[in-house]
Amino acid sequence: MGAQDLTLLSLASLLVFLIPVFYINRRLKLKINKTMSASIIRMCIQLSFVGLYLEFLFKFNSPILNIVYLLIMISIACQSILKSSNLKIRKLFIPVFFSLLLPFAIILLFFNAVVVRIDNLFEAKYMIPIGGMLLGNCLRSIIIGLNNFYSGIKKDERVYLYSLSLFSSRIQALKPYFKESITASITPTIASMATIGLVSLPGMMTGQIIGGSIPIVAIKYQIAIMLSIFYTEYFSTILSVLFSLKVGFNELDVLNQDIFISKK
Repeated sequence: MGAQDLTLLSLASLLVFLIPVFYINRRLKLKINKTMSASIIRMCIQLSFVGLYLEFLFKFNSPILNIVYLLIMISIACQSILKSSNLKIRKLFIPVFFSLLLPFAIILLFFNAVVVRIDNLFEAKYMIPIGGMLLGNCLRSIIIGLNNFYSGIKKDERVYLYSLSLFSSRIQALKPYFKESITASITPTIASMATIGLVSLPGMMTGQIIGGSIPIVAIKYQIAIMLSIFYTEYFSTILSVLFSLKVGFNELDVLNQDIFISKK
């Protein structure tokens, strides 16, 4: 038994709550109504197209199409990460792309082969949703990691250069910034795992229950996906910093200022 279908009218009924939201924003002179409206419209259009395309992917279940779709998702994720981190896409796209691709591919294939134990590792109904959850949750961690690392060095560049002169090693001089960025990036996920089930019922578990799975099966899937998300976030964040060092610093180990998006 699948989940209860939603009519277009029932979905549209949720828009009624926008009326008080817009009113409060206007009274408080928060100039975000246009941005909110654009985001909601964009979300609805994007999800509608994705829904149609996923039906196509699930119908044909082609490994090549599934892989291409995930690669496109990774590319879009990389652009979003760099833009949110105030870093130039053309400078750091390739390092961030591979830092995300490697852990993502390993964890996703391991999940399908060892955890779920499906015969076709590239089956669309597992590969696309699980891949989407891994990518979606990695965004925040990598953004926090890269932003903390490079903005921290940029802010305390004199301290970094002084440390560099003392240690005569970039690795030693960068170590405090590296440790701080990794800690900041994974702390939200660690806190989320510590309170999951008590404070919140996560999306995958809820979706499985609504879709007809018994609670214990839904819980097993949720534990599996949370661990997979944590591993992907952790390794992707570390690799994104390490892979970007060659571009982020010049031959004298000085921070390259041209990797940052200039604020006009």
